[in-house]
Amino acid sequence: MVTGGVLVAALAVSGACGVNDDDEARGDDGGSGRETASVVTGSDYVGIPEVSAVMPLPAGAVVTTESPTGLPQVSADESCDPLPSLRPDDATPEERVPRIRDRGRLIVGLDQGSNLFSFRDPATGQLTGFDVDLAREIARDIFGDPGQVEFRSLTSANRIEALENNQVDVVIRSMSITCARREVITFSVPYYRAYQRVLAVRGSGITEIEHLEGRRVCVAAGTTSASRLWDELDRLTVLSVNTWADCLVAIQQNQVDAITTDDAILVGITAQDPYLEIVGPQLNAEPYGVGIARSTPGNDTDGLVRQVNSTLERIRTDGTWNRMYSTWLSGLGPSPGMPAPTYVPEEPR
Repeated sequence: MVTGGVLVAALAVSGACGVNDDDEARGDDGGSGRETASVVTGSDYVGIPEVSAVMPLPAGAVVTTESPTGLPQVSADESCDPLPSLRPDDATPEERVPRIRDRGRLIVGLDQGSNLFSFRDPATGQLTGFDVDLAREIARDIFGDPGQVEFRSLTSANRIEALENNQVDVVIRSMSITCARREVITFSVPYYRAYQRVLAVRGSGITEIEHLEGRRVCVAAGTTSASRLWDELDRLTVLSVNTWADCLVAIQQNQVDAITTDDAILVGITAQDPYLEIVGPQLNAEPYGVGIARSTPGNDTDGLVRQVNSTLERIRTDGTWNRMYSTWLSGLGPSPGMPAPTYVPEEPR
């Protein structure tokens, strides 16, 4: 694609050549013709508009050179173990999640632009992907029908708020389990383990996170990936956007030098653009969990946690998880298997 600036330059050169041809056609001497061409400027041409090649930033994007407030904490000295969750019990879905059963559908918050995890199939217009399949498996165990699920689009920044305000029952949106997040919501056991990596244009010279020093980097707002940048680097410019699809557009428009997030998300981005590549070593592990509101006297969510963990146990043991991985994430290599669950110790009944 020719940008506006290149197009104007090409037209100006073409116009200059045209002057020479016209001079020769009128029989002017060669010296005179060359002298005329040498003093022609763009202002002598009428009707060529000034075109700006600057592309607009994605809607809601924020550019900053200072660490913004409100980022999730990712410091390595976290004192808690964030991974244990409630063990599945022998109760039925009617006993565990009566309100969801009565409603007749599970309400799930997710992304609609995260390729391979949750995205619109261009052929059918339907939501599909690894996280979508997981949501349908949870609905299958609650209702006996994987179709009894309602999806609501969330950004990384508003997914916790959606749980706190009871706008969704669960969030399945590549959400890392951290101690800081456990202070405001709860999680299932991990259903996937990703690793933060860096994505750049092939041949850019960027091969590890240290090479992002002084560069422009795209991240999704409210993610642990954004937090780690400020922990690791002193000088950089960050473009914070609502979705990872916005980061793809930004790097294609040369508005950023790199993207950093989990490898599972990056492989979905590279699948859409062959000029991009994942570089550098694996950084910190990012265990994904199903986000659920904390249990309160007015909203007991313990049964929902056990229900979700029951589904995760089933798909781990019956091969469903491996089939989902082969369908969506095989670009990362052979299946690593679903992470082994860790459960909270419980008092004997």
